[in-house]
Amino acid sequence: MRAELTGRLIEAFRWTDPGPESTHLVSDTSGWWRDPTILGALGPALAEPFRAAQPTVVIAPEATGLLLGPLVAYALGTGFLPAYKNTGERQIAEATTWAWTGTDYRGRRLALGVRERHLGPADRALVVDDWVASGAQLRALHELVAARGATVVGTSAIIAECPPAVASELRLVSLLHAADLGGPAD
Repeated sequence: MRAELTGRLIEAFRWTDPGPESTHLVSDTSGWWRDPTILGALGPALAEPFRAAQPTVVIAPEATGLLLGPLVAYALGTGFLPAYKNTGERQIAEATTWAWTGTDYRGRRLALGVRERHLGPADRALVVDDWVASGAQLRALHELVAARGATVVGTSAIIAECPPAVASELRLVSLLHAADLGGPAD
């Protein structure tokens, strides 16, 4: 089943040219969300490596994480907790724990936050994202979970592009590596 899923992920993926002002191609993962077979298989495939760790919650950063995280949570029979990005425009009216990212693949730093009432010391969190390039957002989520007294059981992603040392630090399991998708220069 996993081999079929990874094949479909590769087939549904595209590198696109955003136009003459751009200096590079960008990833287009929209085919993943359009294919019902991929959609039905992603949650179970990302959950499986961590099922024995018995996570109590899945945490994922917005924006794509808000699509992917609930699929994984449903597959595990747990709840889902979105991690919101604060760009300085958002006001959250209740107690929120924030963690700053290091510099990400775009050269920016972000604050990620979760509502405190949804994460506590008894929780075992599985962190989920679609694409791990630098690991900056996921490191911040690991810090955020620790700040709430909870435990991270690992990180699950569709694509890993980060160095092996970062993957090891994050306890990252991915379905594919960026090299599996070919590259803009290939």
